[in-house]
Amino acid sequence: MLFFAFSAAAKPIYQYVKSDGSIAFTDRKPIKHSYSIYRTGCYACQLRSSLNWHKIPIYPDKYHLEIATASKQHNVDPALVRAMIHAESAFKANARSKKGAIGLMQLMPETAKYMGIKRPTKPSQNILGGVKYLSYLLEKFNGNIRLATAAYNAGPNAVKKYRGIPPFAETKAYVERVGILHNRYRVAINKKKRKISPS
Repeated sequence: MLFFAFSAAAKPIYQYVKSDGSIAFTDRKPIKHSYSIYRTGCYACQLRSSLNWHKIPIYPDKYHLEIATASKQHNVDPALVRAMIHAESAFKANARSKKGAIGLMQLMPETAKYMGIKRPTKPSQNILGGVKYLSYLLEKFNGNIRLATAAYNAGPNAVKKYRGIPPFAETKAYVERVGILHNRYRVAINKKKRKISPS
């Protein structure tokens, strides 16, 4: 199953493993190899995406332990963490962007290093680094989720410069879609809690 939507102008890049074990990339769909689509931008950043963000499947159980641990450690709403992971990578642990962002939370190598993460390709480490950075942004912007989300996408300096969400189409779309996903994950998590709580 392919999780990424591409604009009409962008051709997908196919990634597959050659017979010698090396990884190859091509803009032509492989015929003799199983393949995945190489991610070229954040999932929720595609401006021409036709996805209905109120109805796309969500994943309230994936990486449960990793998300719960990192969220508790840095006091961040796990529903927001899930929304960010979904927005950044659609829960694809091997996602990479053209700019070099890595993994579930699309950490840039410099950010990972700054957050003390040595293995950003490892899901638990990637989530920990992303949540730690998100916690830093939430603190920086006084708990304002929309500003922290915008800063995660465009950088905190851009948010400071424009004194709010930067006027970038990608960032505006990203913030709105993260907001939708955050609400949906919050509802899903609360439903799950009600089901398992004793009557």
